[in-house]
Amino acid sequence: MKALHIVTLHTPTHDFGGPTRVALNLCRGLRAQGDQAVLVALGDGFQEKRLPRSVDGVPARLFQARHVLPRFEVSGITSPALLAAAPRMLRSADVVHVHLMRDLVTLPVAMLAARMGRPLVLQTHGMIDPTQNRVAQAVDVLGLRRVLKKADAVLHLTPRERELTEAVVAPEPMGPAYRLVNGVTPQPMRAPGDGRPPTVLYCARVQEGKRPQDFVGAIPTVLEKYPDARFVLAGPDTGALAGDMLALAGSLGVGHALEYIGALDHAGVLERLRSCDVYVLPSIKDAFSVSVLEALSVGLPVVVTRTSGLAPDVAAAGAGRLVDSAPDDPDNAVRIGRAVLELLDPAANAAASRAAWRLARDSFTLDAVIGSLRETYATVLRDRFTAGPVRPTPTRVP
Repeated sequence: MKALHIVTLHTPTHDFGGPTRVALNLCRGLRAQGDQAVLVALGDGFQEKRLPRSVDGVPARLFQARHVLPRFEVSGITSPALLAAAPRMLRSADVVHVHLMRDLVTLPVAMLAARMGRPLVLQTHGMIDPTQNRVAQAVDVLGLRRVLKKADAVLHLTPRERELTEAVVAPEPMGPAYRLVNGVTPQPMRAPGDGRPPTVLYCARVQEGKRPQDFVGAIPTVLEKYPDARFVLAGPDTGALAGDMLALAGSLGVGHALEYIGALDHAGVLERLRSCDVYVLPSIKDAFSVSVLEALSVGLPVVVTRTSGLAPDVAAAGAGRLVDSAPDDPDNAVRIGRAVLELLDPAANAAASRAAWRLARDSFTLDAVIGSLRETYATVLRDRFTAGPVRPTPTRVP
């Protein structure tokens, strides 16, 4: 079986984060099971004249990004060459798997696949929900609702994500819904720190939605008890906030404790996770963070908000701490600092570390996710074959 995975963007610094990483993981896992899986995306920020033909070992068709609507950032980039090549690529695939967002890449390709009658799987990564933005509403009317209704499968991370995506097309029915969580490759458990100062890590895009200011704001609370603690801010600066975060640390009198190290490749991320004691992601709206899963996979305890998609699993397993958080709440940072302090206690850290590693191993391995995805693909193709030109009645899967 050949699966074509279409995602918006790949850059050397992984600016698009989670969706691209998920697409790569799924492609790699499918290929390990003997399927053909190819990544299709825009490429940007590469110094070479020719874009890479593979990404992390996955065959890739990358097309140079054109910034046609710069004020819309990643939603405003496209490639005429990709759109011209799309019909041929779509015809060559048994399944077209689109990592969908309101943009000029994945949405046009999904619309074309639906029009061509290709088996279409959509994965929304928590990015498709009702909106008051007039431009986004126009995009919904022009095409997004149509592809959500015509899709052979719409994948969701959580029941809440499914509800929000369904609300975009309501009162009409969405395509058949299936749950597919994110997964990670099992990793050896990290070794405990050997005399180094306590180290706390943020490793995600540095942008407003991830709330890096709450991470920085937690530093004074932790330093009161652990004055030698170190804080590492890692990830692409897609919100142009890294300088502001360093300035914030300086204004709080803790600039000496914070280091910004920029974007890391996947191997670099795992290496950094192993060298830290607590992972913090203050984001309020993350549907199912890959970076949190990667932290869990090496046995690194996490601090996440109660509204994040992985919060129930982290709480049930004892793999970290949950914090209440709300936009512009000045107490966010203090709550995060207190949670970090709890996890820096050696006994609590050891217990949460073991729980984190077991949680990733038992519930979120990439092999299990790939098994579920292949079953979904088989269902889509079987329904297509048996139903012929008549669309089967969607079955809702919680």
